[in-house]
Amino acid sequence: MSVSPATAGSSPVGPTGPVDPAPTVTEMPAASALSWVYTLFPALLRLTCGIACAVPALAVRTPPVSTPLLVVVVSLLTVWSVLFAALVVRWHRSAPAMAGDILLTVGTCLLIRDLVAAEVLPGEVSWVAIQASTSVIVAQFILPATRSVPAGLLVAAAYGIGAHLAGDDTEAVGHTITLAVQTGSAAALAGVARRSSRLADAAFAAYQETARAALTARAARAAERQQNRDLHDTVLSTLTVVGLGAVTGRSPLLRERAATDLRTLAGLAGGPPAVGMEPAGEVRLIALDERLRTLLGRLPELRASAALEPCAVPAPVAEAVTHSTGEALSNVLRHAPGASASVRLCRSGDTVAVEVVDDGPGFDPDAVPRHRYGLRESVHGRMATVGGRAEVSSSPGRGTRIRLEWSDVH
Repeated sequence: MSVSPATAGSSPVGPTGPVDPAPTVTEMPAASALSWVYTLFPALLRLTCGIACAVPALAVRTPPVSTPLLVVVVSLLTVWSVLFAALVVRWHRSAPAMAGDILLTVGTCLLIRDLVAAEVLPGEVSWVAIQASTSVIVAQFILPATRSVPAGLLVAAAYGIGAHLAGDDTEAVGHTITLAVQTGSAAALAGVARRSSRLADAAFAAYQETARAALTARAARAAERQQNRDLHDTVLSTLTVVGLGAVTGRSPLLRERAATDLRTLAGLAGGPPAVGMEPAGEVRLIALDERLRTLLGRLPELRASAALEPCAVPAPVAEAVTHSTGEALSNVLRHAPGASASVRLCRSGDTVAVEVVDDGPGFDPDAVPRHRYGLRESVHGRMATVGGRAEVSSSPGRGTRIRLEWSDVH
């Protein structure tokens, strides 16, 4: 019998209720982080360069430098560096800001003759050379390569023309080449980082999908194991007891047990929830000793004694312990007919324990085939669903002792 563990489109369902879906995070975390770096770094670079270049730019004003023009240009570039940072970081207008920066830099390069003294122009270390290099590098991180590379080459050409007009062809050629190399190198670095972020995001998306699939599969396996436990503890257990001849003649208890099994099957097939299911957030305490007495009353064919200390536990725990105890007693009927059994319930502090002991022939727990559900699922597995545990002690010729424990520790 197969029952779907979850309805298509709904959250995965585990043995005790819905399973929380995998946590969702930013769809492209690497790209988002890189975008922030590519926003903050260019803004800070342009801001520091604009402020730092102001002092050396005004320090040397020997002819043919035009001091009024120099003051105006330096003041404009300093204010622009602050405005550029605000446009990029605060107002997220990176493309217009970069276009304005390129135009100002190109204009500054073309005015090298009137802005830079002849004695400080050579060596590619003048303040205009630094201004041009900054614009070229910043463009590669803000604009896509299809626009950043032409922008960088435009600045390089403007610097070459400006240095030529200033009468220093060596500087014109040298720094033009430097600016072209800076354009290519920065564009390659930015491109590698962008590609790496895309690959990282693709890998992260694949991991999330794998995690969701694993969570769904785990929920499906848990639901299947729960169904197998229910089937084993009801229908299969009843049929086995009848088949072994443990019930003779007409038995009202057998009819009651069969009716209970049918209700369980109806629930597995999608019928109304079983009586006793608790609404979410509510905890109802059940007298476990009464549940165990009722269980023993349904097994008159079993010679069993009981020492049951009054004990109240949450309903799911009572169900798990009662079913596990019932499986242990059914095993006595199936595998040790005629054996005597005892059931003992006690509570010590926060720990509730049930012991089922019989004087049957015993068995080797390690030799039980893995496809057998009795101990593995109906005892160990069922106790695990409520945070409890089970211990099975047995050996051939020495009977069997099963101890079920659950602790109310939060």
